[in-house]
Amino acid sequence: MQLKVTVNGQVYEVEVEVEEEQPPALGIFMAGGTFSAPAAAPVNGAAPAGDGEGVRAPLAGTVARIPVEEGQEIEAGTVLVVLEAMKMETEITAPAAGTVGSILVKPGDAVTGGQLLVELG
Repeated sequence: MQLKVTVNGQVYEVEVEVEEEQPPALGIFMAGGTFSAPAAAPVNGAAPAGDGEGVRAPLAGTVARIPVEEGQEIEAGTVLVVLEAMKMETEITAPAAGTVGSILVKPGDAVTGGQLLVELG
């Protein structure tokens, strides 16, 4: 691109090379549906689950329902917690078969993305 620039009354012709910026990527957005949180992968820099495996919230929201109980035997894909965010429900499912250890939230609790919800045994 050719530009004319005036400095102290002196006109200069300048050639400028312009690089086009890439628009920012929006990333992945999941509206509703089912989400299986990885057991060992911390989300948003959160601390690891500890000694046992745990299921973390993939997004911020409010706990709508908890259809399992501590000590219950579960299969992979069993719904552990239902979160509500922006009037949409997201089912958080078990990544593998096992036993529900501690349930760390209760209906009505506000949770943040990456927060540990359920420990599995």
